[in-house]
Amino acid sequence: MAMVVKNNMSAINTLNTLNKNTNALKKSLEKVSSGMKINSAADDASGYAISERMRVQIRSLDQANQNAQNGGSMMKVAEGAVSSTVEILKTLKEKAVSAANDTNTDSDRATIQKELDQSIDQINDNANVTFNGQYLVDGSHNKKTDATTTMMTNQSLSTAQDGDTKLVELKARNGDSLNIHSTDTVTVSYVKDGKTVTSSMTVGTGTTLGSAISKLTGGAVQVKQDGTSLIGTDGSKNSVYTPSGQNAVTIGSGTAGIEGQIAGFTMYITDNKGNVNKSANASLDAFDETIRAQNKSEDNSIVLQIGTKAAQSINVGLTDMKATALGLQGKDGNTISVGTQEKANAAINALDAAIQKALDQQTTIGSIESRLEYTQSNLTTASENVTSAESVIRDADMAKEMTNYTKNNVLLQAAQSMLSQANQSSSNVLSLLQ
Repeated sequence: MAMVVKNNMSAINTLNTLNKNTNALKKSLEKVSSGMKINSAADDASGYAISERMRVQIRSLDQANQNAQNGGSMMKVAEGAVSSTVEILKTLKEKAVSAANDTNTDSDRATIQKELDQSIDQINDNANVTFNGQYLVDGSHNKKTDATTTMMTNQSLSTAQDGDTKLVELKARNGDSLNIHSTDTVTVSYVKDGKTVTSSMTVGTGTTLGSAISKLTGGAVQVKQDGTSLIGTDGSKNSVYTPSGQNAVTIGSGTAGIEGQIAGFTMYITDNKGNVNKSANASLDAFDETIRAQNKSEDNSIVLQIGTKAAQSINVGLTDMKATALGLQGKDGNTISVGTQEKANAAINALDAAIQKALDQQTTIGSIESRLEYTQSNLTTASENVTSAESVIRDADMAKEMTNYTKNNVLLQAAQSMLSQANQSSSNVLSLLQ
């Protein structure tokens, strides 16, 4: 190698090596201090992009999990309100059964009525429960529904019966005659708009089931389906069939919506001596609600976003749990009455229907709560798995990085030492000038 003084190539080469070692040590220090092998896109462009997408997904999964938890908390508040209403209704059923017993005086029934009125007022308070300022079970979060009519189906009468069947020819489901005679009295009681209505008439020879119901209720209650398995449509215009799938007599109110709903429909037979026809009444007093009366409503259901993509959500429709919607109170504030034995009997059936409505809502809420628990578990697992995958791409192997750091540190020190030696080589040329 020629001896020159202008360009010290050994020093230049050593300096370049020193700079490389310095950069390598800098990167090693960055990885060791941060714990990540990819700290910027310059480290690994494709790996950085994949990792960042995964981080977005992880944060979205965690937020969806939080949404599910908050939704579960909301549902627990709603369930608490409905559970309280169910407990009140069970107590009211007990009181109504007591009031139907003639061992009670009018004064006793008046006392029971006071308790009933206060309890119904509490049901309205329950319906006004809120979560984060939002009312839950007051009907403001109903799903989209058309106005529906109260429909009640009797599956204790023979499948061959319909509204045109004469009362004296009615038979039970097993085919046995109900032994109704023309001299018997048929009585109908029902609750509409919070008021209990009771009417009676002599059976007669040609009176049909449909005509008797229509006459005794002034047309407020009618036989809607004559002995067919179809009993109408729900709020979503889906056909509703009898629970058994067999023909059954179905009655309904004359008008749709909550104001037109009927509750506590009771129909019973007494003979000309005032004796109760138990076999007939067991079959006649068996009209169970199959379609609930509801007002027309837009889709105001609660939307719980429980996924990382748009529209990955659960829609929760909460029905109206106020006393009016349960058939216990009218729009004018009138509540079901237990003032007489007949009214107390109608109240028993009205409360049975209200309990069924409340239990149906409670079941809906409970199923959503259960689903949200599974959702939270699934989101937690998904977040854990994506985090694990992101860790493989982004996180540094600390043992490996410490080894690289030690190596780069030694190489840096060696380059520094050699640069010092290379810088001395030019001074050797001066010895030629002596």
